[in-house]
Amino acid sequence: MMVKPQEMFDFLPDLIPAIQEVTRVPLSFDNPSIEFHKRCLKLYDRSKGGRPILNSVAASRTHLDEMFELVSGYDTLVIGMASEKFIDGGSGQCLCADDVYGSSQMLVDMLRKKANRANDQIIIDPGLAPVGADTYGLVNMGLDAMRRIRANPDMQGVHLSVGLTNFSFGMPRPIREKVESAYLTIAVEAGLDFVLGNPEKDLRLLDPNDKYVQQVAAALQEGRPGPGETQEEAGFRQAHKIIEMFDAHDHD
Repeated sequence: MMVKPQEMFDFLPDLIPAIQEVTRVPLSFDNPSIEFHKRCLKLYDRSKGGRPILNSVAASRTHLDEMFELVSGYDTLVIGMASEKFIDGGSGQCLCADDVYGSSQMLVDMLRKKANRANDQIIIDPGLAPVGADTYGLVNMGLDAMRRIRANPDMQGVHLSVGLTNFSFGMPRPIREKVESAYLTIAVEAGLDFVLGNPEKDLRLLDPNDKYVQQVAAALQEGRPGPGETQEEAGFRQAHKIIEMFDAHDHD
């Protein structure tokens, strides 16, 4: 069913109070629309859920200064999408860890200065791609950027988050939880401390020697280009390693 923007707004006065009646966790509002966030934040009862989360600010957002005003005015936590970079006259896709790290630094600086946020009120999402179709090296790019953020004293306290279900997209359903848990284990070591995940899944940190951790780590290592190689060539090698995981599972 297609829901028009106005129809979506009409749901909010009933939806947000209903959710807050059954949970006391902070709610995250995820939409590029300024008007959507304004309505959500007006309806949100912070006495029940604490500081809400605005998701998200990014280089591609129009009316970015208005979003900063909402973050400051409603005293929210805020997610910054670092998979996009600021370029003259607009935005672009990050193509390497340096891009993601640079975008993260810029977002943190802007949120401090324009939205009066402290580091621990900022959540950076470096992006996460389906590992089996990641011919651009996006997974490694995000992990490398997280390590650099954690090594920067000026960014101490900044939170790191990813959309975890993206990682196992397209994989056989029986191994998705294990593969997501394997990535989670690797990413927490790199500095991840928040995650957008499915609470119905049995997600957990695994032993570093767990076979799924080892297999995912090996696939990601294959995804790093060697001398004279393109990222695409390495990406297809990474995908082949992931397919081997499917075959191994079928024979377990």
